Amino acid sequence: MNRRDILRRTAAAGLLATPAAGLLAGCATGGGDDDKGDAGTYKGTKSEQNPLGVKEDAPLEVVIFNGGFGEEYAKAHEAMYTEKYPKAKINHSATQEIAKTLQPRFVDNTPPDVVNNSGANQIDFNGLVSQNAIADLGELLAAPSLDIPGKTVKDTLLPGAVEVGSYDGKFLVMNYTYTVYGIWHSTKLFAERKWEYAKTWDEHIALCKQIKAAGIAPWTYAGAHPRYMSWPVISTAIKFGGPSVATAIDNLEPNAWKSDAMKTAADAWHQIVKDKYILEGSPGLDHKQSQTAWCQGKAAFISCGSWLESEQKNVTPEGFNMTVQPTPSLGSGDKLPFEAIRGTAGEPFMVPAKAKNIAGGLEYFRHMLSKKGAQDFTKKVSSLTVVAGASEGVELPFGLGTVVKALDASGANGFNWVYPNFYRKLEKNLVDAACGEFFSGRIGPAEFLDQCQKGADSIAQDSSIKKYKRAV
Repeated sequence: MNRRDILRRTAAAGLLATPAAGLLAGCATGGGDDDKGDAGTYKGTKSEQNPLGVKEDAPLEVVIFNGGFGEEYAKAHEAMYTEKYPKAKINHSATQEIAKTLQPRFVDNTPPDVVNNSGANQIDFNGLVSQNAIADLGELLAAPSLDIPGKTVKDTLLPGAVEVGSYDGKFLVMNYTYTVYGIWHSTKLFAERKWEYAKTWDEHIALCKQIKAAGIAPWTYAGAHPRYMSWPVISTAIKFGGPSVATAIDNLEPNAWKSDAMKTAADAWHQIVKDKYILEGSPGLDHKQSQTAWCQGKAAFISCGSWLESEQKNVTPEGFNMTVQPTPSLGSGDKLPFEAIRGTAGEPFMVPAKAKNIAGGLEYFRHMLSKKGAQDFTKKVSSLTVVAGASEGVELPFGLGTVVKALDASGANGFNWVYPNFYRKLEKNLVDAACGEFFSGRIGPAEFLDQCQKGADSIAQDSSIKKYKRAV
């Protein structure tokens, strides 16, 4: 299971790279039935009870990425849909090979109605968007919530949920989970050793020295996926220089990776490399191996998203009590407070533009985004959704409870970046490679940022890649 890639939502490589992909820009062959509208879409009559105009007996095909979340949560959502539309037959399938399985169907204009386009083998969103292959979800946002009275679907979503799935102002991708990215440690280990999590960088380095003296490595990371370490570096830079640091990177602005904030952050993080505060052998570990070493107490800190607890539940010792914290502040000059943390929507879902039952796909999302649907998901997979307040009343595991507390403490100071959504290759290949060189000690901070900037410039100069602008 590649959970590391599940939340690398809205990015991919593969589809639309071949000449045959041009077929996606063409018109679908319509059926001509009276109950079908444009592009072969089943249509019903809109009403207060049926705001999206679902045809009650139209079949619905749902394809789920069978990764760390499994597929049982989707079957529960499908049961909710069937309860409302008992005449509708749902065709459910799950795969880890989304691109391989569905690319031919996109080319043939016969895609499913709902696609959970996630995982390492997802379909490239940049290509899908540039070929107009995804349905606009704006109508979903304006529809009334299924079970939260007086609110539209959009009103119920956490901040940033719409932004991260929007391209050129259109909401095209519904990212369902809400992930917090931070630095994790064991509350039990810290209590036993009488250590306190450091809020400033100088204190963090002093703590690392203390941890190393106790015979424990301060840090480990997934050497097979070193981009995990780009997250705290960029977070440190944003807290130091403000959200404009992220906007410049997202918009491929010249020398965005070489800003003063990025230079200051990279210099700081180089300290843990120079002082050998990283577990020996980390560059050779994959994400599960590094996380397991951390759970075994071989290292004190690890950078990860809030899927960590669920992914490690089978090997986490009793009472380990993993806790997420923000990156330490560089100093009093930071533009964002210590509590500011990165939070973003992930786990992408889409309705293909050539789907037969677009209205049904949107209605399926409305059920997912109901309070009932969101709470059921959290109970089943121990992950938050983008539905605000949906975790209230749900008994959360220790780590996820700390995620909720971190979000509350961060408040309006939360931040995010979206360049991996726009240009997957930049993070997964180019920044990843630079991080591998940097955190293994083969290059210094200046060369690290130079490699990242060259990667961004290569994307900016590639006319075959559609470019997007983030306003704020």
